[in-house]
Amino acid sequence: GGGGGGGAAPLAEELARYREAINPEVLAIMSVYFVQGILGLSSLATTFFMKDELGLSPAEVAALSGIASIPWVIKPLYGFISDTLPLFGYKRRSYLFLSGIVGSLAWLALGTVVHTTTETILMRTIASLAIAVSDVVVDSVVVERSRDSQSRAGTLQSLCWGSRYFGAGVTAYSSGQLLETMSPRSVFLITAAFPLLVTLFSNFFNEERAVVPSKAAATTSAKSDSDDALLAQETKTEGEDSLVEKFWVQAKEVWAAATLPSVLNPMLFVLAWQATPNASSGFFYFLTNQIKLRPEFLGRAQVATSLASLFGVWLYQTKLKDVPIKKVLLWCTLLSVPLGLTQLLLINGLNRGLGIPDTWFVLGDDVVLAALGEIAFMPLLVISAKVCPVGVEGTLFATLMSLFNASGILSQELGALLTAKLGVTESNFDNLGLVILICNLSSLLPLFVINNLDSVNFENDGTDGGEIQPDSVEPIDDRSPL
Repeated sequence: GGGGGGGAAPLAEELARYREAINPEVLAIMSVYFVQGILGLSSLATTFFMKDELGLSPAEVAALSGIASIPWVIKPLYGFISDTLPLFGYKRRSYLFLSGIVGSLAWLALGTVVHTTTETILMRTIASLAIAVSDVVVDSVVVERSRDSQSRAGTLQSLCWGSRYFGAGVTAYSSGQLLETMSPRSVFLITAAFPLLVTLFSNFFNEERAVVPSKAAATTSAKSDSDDALLAQETKTEGEDSLVEKFWVQAKEVWAAATLPSVLNPMLFVLAWQATPNASSGFFYFLTNQIKLRPEFLGRAQVATSLASLFGVWLYQTKLKDVPIKKVLLWCTLLSVPLGLTQLLLINGLNRGLGIPDTWFVLGDDVVLAALGEIAFMPLLVISAKVCPVGVEGTLFATLMSLFNASGILSQELGALLTAKLGVTESNFDNLGLVILICNLSSLLPLFVINNLDSVNFENDGTDGGEIQPDSVEPIDDRSPL
């Protein structure tokens, strides 16, 4: 940026750049990210619905929440499908249009006709699939529009993230507040309206109608004799074969890159870090059933943790970006254990002996852990981006993010298994302290492979910020019980 004029001129330039960047298509992109953030409105309602209406145990809630996140594991598949198979003549618009409708119908069903656990998980998984598909499609549009200039890429990413955080901020507090006055089903019905924004804005995407080669062949074959019809059929089969071939070529390239020691070794650390079990479900039941925290307070705590996560991102970008990543992760891991173990004070009521009310203790503990979790999360994304070789970086990064999401699901399932095995239920918290102890100590296990990061070239760590898209990761909440 330019020199004189103090701080006002650069700020005016920045605002002018944002104004210039915003057009109907950018507004459409922002709407998809906004919907991703605002769907957090249903997070508390979903947990209370499964806990109170379906009568599920902490272990069941944890296990089933992991299943509902599975669509985020196969995101590269949606990218491949939308890139190669136009729907109603479009590769982007049609998928966004349909994902909004499907997502809305899933939430509508949850608010009206769903009554069993199986139906609940099916509808939650469909809702998750809808937002994952829209996420992949809009990410590809952002990548296409970011090719022109780095400045445009940074501006676009900022607008996307701003929209997502604005959506999350709007609903974080209201998610708890609404549950004080209405049932979870009513919250689901409100949530059903938001995916329709994606459908509404899908027509604003600037996209040429895709040319479908088989159309001409089909027309000719209708007028022609059986030889021509046979030729058209062969052409169609050839097209299908080339599609399958393209998929396998891409899959082989990704596999070859992923199995390189320079990629595999660092990613083993990243995936191990994400896969350690967590006790969030059992702890949530303790907060709501044992110490009787109200939904309204839990909503307030969500606002605080969202702000703490933003602070963590800011702290990493401004103060820790140039600190060796291995050092950041080592200290984050070592600090997270004693901080996580402070939950034992709450379980045993020792915080009251120290004069700290339960609510303040929960809030403080959660805020610190959220900020620390985000500080550790940013370098993990940097590692994932840095290890991708040139030529397959886009597909490989998407694949690595899918594995990252799969590790998050494994974390949920291991936590569920541990909770069930140690007999923690909706009313029995005798062994919750042991679950928390095991989960926190297990987070030290990835340190045994932290030297795997030595093979990554971390020169100019901060320069790729515009390329890394943390929204590729489904926010499975294993850093915080709220």
